[in-house]
Amino acid sequence: MVSSNRPTLTIPDRLRSDRSVAIGVLAMLAAVSFLPVLLTPIPAMVDYPNHLARMYILSQNGTSNANPHYEVVWAFYPNLGMDLLVPQMARLMSVENATRLFLLLSQLLIVGGALLLEWTRKGRIHLAGFAALAFLYCLPFSWGFVNFEFGLGLALWGIAVYLMLAERPWPLRFAANLVFVAALFVAHFFSLGIYGATLGLYELWRLRDQRIAYPVAAARLVALALPALALFVVMHLTAGSIGGEGSSWYLGFKPIWPLRIMNGYNLTAAAATGLTLAILLYFATRRGILKLEPAGIWLAIGLALLYLVIPSRLFGTSFADLRIIPAAALILPAFCSLSLPGRAWKMAALAAISCIVLINLAVVLAVWLPYRADYAAIIESFHKLDRGSRVLVGSTGDNGDPPFGDLTSYPMYYAPTLAVHYADAFVINLFTEAGKQPVRTREAVRRLALSDGGIVPSGLLVAIAAGQPPANAPPLVRTWYRDYDYLYLVGPPAANPLPDLLQLLDSSDRFVLYRIRRRS
Repeated sequence: MVSSNRPTLTIPDRLRSDRSVAIGVLAMLAAVSFLPVLLTPIPAMVDYPNHLARMYILSQNGTSNANPHYEVVWAFYPNLGMDLLVPQMARLMSVENATRLFLLLSQLLIVGGALLLEWTRKGRIHLAGFAALAFLYCLPFSWGFVNFEFGLGLALWGIAVYLMLAERPWPLRFAANLVFVAALFVAHFFSLGIYGATLGLYELWRLRDQRIAYPVAAARLVALALPALALFVVMHLTAGSIGGEGSSWYLGFKPIWPLRIMNGYNLTAAAATGLTLAILLYFATRRGILKLEPAGIWLAIGLALLYLVIPSRLFGTSFADLRIIPAAALILPAFCSLSLPGRAWKMAALAAISCIVLINLAVVLAVWLPYRADYAAIIESFHKLDRGSRVLVGSTGDNGDPPFGDLTSYPMYYAPTLAVHYADAFVINLFTEAGKQPVRTREAVRRLALSDGGIVPSGLLVAIAAGQPPANAPPLVRTWYRDYDYLYLVGPPAANPLPDLLQLLDSSDRFVLYRIRRRS
């Protein structure tokens, strides 16, 4: 018999080897997932340029460089995560880098919070890191809901800490809850809601599972909710607010969002990765490979019901229901167990989730990297504006949206708002909505402000200029040819819609800048 010197692996050795491979793959994916933020001075997210413009205003408030059209008005309301942190960070670096660092910190909070939550529940890292990286550039994050991303990352850390202290003395648990509720209230109101809903569902599960006496359970729930209730009272007494008015349900979109959520730029990539992930989860559950803990079942059902009943627009905040999906994707892995039957299955699972992460990352890089030139071009065009001028922003599309499926046009829509910094300009669609941002337009231009964002279709501007305004034309553009000095049209290139009224000053593949010839 010929003996072999090749060492044999025992079962524990193989397990350790598999875990080492998984951790190595996770570390590699994490390293490349942060590259887009590190490589792009201005990330190509829809809302990001608008937030960056506001950071310039806040950072220069009270200085000789303060914008003449805007004022800073602080009040006791939520959604102020970056508004409080970035101006302080900008004392040590440029505003652009401080805002980008805030975005990177938000991503680190998301990934780190998911890992900590899973470690708290299981004592090891298993699924949560891969889930976090798969959703790191999902639709709400890639569209630039930066305060929400920061707040959700903070909520994950808060949930993990609360669960660590679930069986500890109540004063310690109450103090930790108080700290996180206060931080989340300031950072982003919806993230506070996710934090409260998750812990509330968890406490209800404990009530049933551990047969806790009703008075004790009620006391725990009251202690959980008390800090938030106190903050609401303070906000009411100080005339604070939460966003704008009105709520709307768009029920037809609720079945679509789960397959649309994975990618904010490409419908095909979003559907392919989302459908692949859904199929893998379905078969893993059917075969008993993937199991939810009892607490996880409560959380899954509760978050699913919340997704179904919550308005799509809540307190003036759009896509409220959509934000439940990444929250669930980041929370539930901590309450799951995955038992693959062999090494081949484990390697296949690693390959599948790695492909999902890398496909989404490739789409992000394919969009963000070319936008470096586009943003540089529009920043250069700001030098052609008279300082202190008024800027109107429109689109070459007739309805204000890009052609169907061309979601890569959206990151240019708010790029003109950066003129508030580079040209001390007033820009029509800078975010200045009460209850959301601490920046307000001054009285002289307040009637012209589209405070909740948006963009004006060029067809509407042409109709108004021709003396045929539609009945629903907003007052802020009814006399646009007299109220504004310049017009940016963003979107695919198009011919000058009003040659007698608009003088071409600059253009690129994604925008055109016109000077408006004043009419009497």
